[in-house]
Order: sequence, then C-alpha cells, then structure tokens
Amino acid sequence: QVQVVESGGGLVQPGGSLRLSCEVSGLPFDNYAIGWFRQGPGKEREGVSCIRSSGSSIDYINSVKGRFTISRDNAKNTVYLQMNNLKPEDTAVYYCAPRHSFCTTSPANYDHWGQGTQVTVSS
Repeated sequence: QVQVVESGGGLVQPGGSLRLSCEVSGLPFDNYAIGWFRQGPGKEREGVSCIRSSGSSIDYINSVKGRFTISRDNAKNTVYLQMNNLKPEDTAVYYCAPRHSFCTTSPANYDHWGQGTQVTVSS
C-alpha cells in the first residue's frame, strides 16, 4: 500500500531554516507529482508548493516564493521542502501527498497523506 512519511519539522526562531522530507513508497515514484501542503491553527489545509514528475515546480503561496524551495530525489523516493527565512505565519502542520497527474492546489485531489510534521516559528 501507499505510505507517505513526512519529517524534519521542529521549533525554529524567525529567520531560521528547516528542511522537510517526504518519503513515499508503494507507487512508481518517478511518475508522480508531489505536493506540499500546510494547515495552520484554525485554518484549512492549503497548497504550498508542488513538484512535477519532470522536476519542474510551482509555488502556490506568494509569501513563500523566494524563501521555500521544493526538490526531489527519485533514487530515494523523497521530496524535500527547504524553508528559509521562516516567519511566525509559517507555523503549521506540513503535509505532503502524491498525485499521478498534474499538480493542483486542492487537497481534495490527493488521495494519500502522511501524518504531517509540525513546524513552529517562534522566538
């Protein structure tokens, strides 16, 4: 079965960095787009960034452009989200999910989810 495991979250001060990892098993990873999402306290889950099977990517939130970078290592079945210059408003549980088609912002279009990893940005 498909398994999705996120890791790398933690507590960081404003301006700090974290690298999140998303390991996916149980499907032909090379053929899947992988999306990163986040859900802040009292908020709906929202799309952050997505990387296509080709390796090209798209950011969905203007505030993360230039600060977050998504990448993938097909040999490790893993997608990364490098987050720099973190801000308190980035505080959320971060999730990733695979999709056997084009990237899309709507979480409803993704079928498999991990447990998420908590990112807290606070001084």
